[in-house]
Amino acid sequence: MATIVNTTEEEPMLAVVRFTAELAWADAGPEVADPEVTRLCLEAQEHILAGRWLDMASLMLASADLLLTSPSRVPDKDLECILSVICSLVTKAGSEDQALQISDLICAKLTQQPDDKPALRLKVLFSLYNLLPSPYGKAFVYKKALELATAGKAAECIIPSFKNIDSFVSEWGIGNLEQRELYLAIARILKDHKGTTKEYFNFLNKYLATFKGSDDDSATIGDAKEEAVAAIIEFVKSSTLFQCDLLNMPAVAQLEKDEKYQLVYELLKIFLTKRLDSYLEFQNANSALLKDYGLVHEECITKMRLMSLLDLSSHCSGEIPYSAITSALQINDDEVEQWIVKAIAFKILDCRIDQLNQTVIVSRHTERIFGMPQWQGLRTKLGVWRGHVASAINTIQANKVTDEGTQGMQGLMIR
Repeated sequence: MATIVNTTEEEPMLAVVRFTAELAWADAGPEVADPEVTRLCLEAQEHILAGRWLDMASLMLASADLLLTSPSRVPDKDLECILSVICSLVTKAGSEDQALQISDLICAKLTQQPDDKPALRLKVLFSLYNLLPSPYGKAFVYKKALELATAGKAAECIIPSFKNIDSFVSEWGIGNLEQRELYLAIARILKDHKGTTKEYFNFLNKYLATFKGSDDDSATIGDAKEEAVAAIIEFVKSSTLFQCDLLNMPAVAQLEKDEKYQLVYELLKIFLTKRLDSYLEFQNANSALLKDYGLVHEECITKMRLMSLLDLSSHCSGEIPYSAITSALQINDDEVEQWIVKAIAFKILDCRIDQLNQTVIVSRHTERIFGMPQWQGLRTKLGVWRGHVASAINTIQANKVTDEGTQGMQGLMIR
């Protein structure tokens, strides 16, 4: 068989073509295989010398097709190495468009059989992602990786990257619609993965927040109803979430007038704006609805008591009488401190208990809804704090000048 020796930097590409061609024609016998292998290697050399990197990618992927459809013929390490060499072609492309075309060919090949070694295929896609200089190209490859992870049921291989999504989105510079598709795809992956309830809720929020209520969203906002309901149920179910911005999101607010989902919206409204008595009244009338959504009444009562305590904190002047707590939470006098300790443990309340006067002195509490009024309130508090700091600095400087003047006078008197 003819041997092609090449000592240039392109040698790995020719080696890959030769290796994959020999495997592909191995069963045909040397009389048939040798001429075919030689032909493919010469063709590869021509593409390299002419700088036809897109044609080279097509040739290499065609040669490697057997390895992808029958990966057991080579060890995973060798297959990964071969695919990495093919991915390196994007760094040689003469333009961004050509690099994207090469990426498209590679992604199409890797996603053809997603259930066959999906972890290895995803690893190669991430290598391709890191080789691409174009933000658009990176976004394209990441989207393909999401599709592969979903189809290949390999969520655990891509979930660790979700913590970097905000920086990815900033780097890619993608628009609102692309972000919406991205967040929805991620939310759907997390939905069926155990131990990611909080992350699932966060990405549902990100998805729903992409609907601004503008005319551009009017044709598609209805598609978000099921995700809006899912976000509400996740919030109500959660034993650690006590604040959210769902209520005023257009994608969620549309449920208020929806015949099928208006009661779900009402439930959210109760948890974010009302107290335990309102929930109990709702539960008495809609117990079947709560069961249908997998909500446990006792767990809802526990959360609603903590929510009621937050509501009391937001309407008090810094002190809450025990009697107000027992009434709002519907508990006995000897249970008050237990619920205060529980709220402190969840870090939703900072306070001091005055047992002598039977009051709770609140220094900080979590706002159930943090919207524009809360931002304005925070701005006012920061303004006051800034004024106090400025006043303190002025006082210190004035005292410093006075002390320096006194010391100077004392020096003159000594002389």
